[in-house]
Amino acid sequence: MRAELRWHAPLAITGLGVSFPLIWTLLTSFRAPNAIFEIGPSPVSAANYLDALTLFPIGRLLLNSLVTALGVTAAQLLVAVLAAYAMLSLGVRSRRLVLGAVTVSLIVPLQAMVIPQFLIATGLGWRDTYPGLIVPQLASCGLAVLLMWEHVRSLPADLLGAAAIDGARPAETLWYVVLPQLRPALGAVGILVFITTWNEYLWPALVAPSPENTTIQQGLALFDNQEGGNPGPLLAASVLACAPVIAVYAVFSRRITAAFLRAGRR
Repeated sequence: MRAELRWHAPLAITGLGVSFPLIWTLLTSFRAPNAIFEIGPSPVSAANYLDALTLFPIGRLLLNSLVTALGVTAAQLLVAVLAAYAMLSLGVRSRRLVLGAVTVSLIVPLQAMVIPQFLIATGLGWRDTYPGLIVPQLASCGLAVLLMWEHVRSLPADLLGAAAIDGARPAETLWYVVLPQLRPALGAVGILVFITTWNEYLWPALVAPSPENTTIQQGLALFDNQEGGNPGPLLAASVLACAPVIAVYAVFSRRITAAFLRAGRR
């Protein structure tokens, strides 16, 4: 018992310290606009949220973030599943070469790819569009491919062999045999990609600078510039921006942990 307390107490203190800014933001967002910087209790007020909803298109920004995050998640899962399944048919050397290339893609900073991606997106006329927000982010699907590969290679060889003996084509094996076994992994990897995409700031700021077409993260920066002397609505908008990803992570956090633990044991 004492050994557990010895570990749990520092972790609890660290967790409280890490979450303190979010707790402060949440509590302060419900203060009256003239009591934000006051010390002590204050009556609960929803004025900051009403101002955030009326002064800036928060609903549109949240919709843009949702469409972008869902689009990137679906696209990366599709690429990851197809890539992992295709590697089953490769030889050992070819497989190592592909895995090495995927691993190297994780080492390259995303900022190093921003300029060529921006030039390509501009040349295709994708600025301030959903394709411009979604398609270029496929370049960061290396982690999804590696995680999906760790789950695909753990499938029993007898299961795939039985499908081949029954005359199933590769596409049929993928759809009827492999995908049902990958549902937990698809959920975990999808949640990770969704949260990462939702929190992305740099790329939406470059390719979708207008308030009507950008995501909530860039929208908060524009909102800060517009209402810089009034932090209450900005704090309320920040809470609204964090709420979806916090809810997703709170519900599916166990799947995320299980996916990483399973991948690490392989």
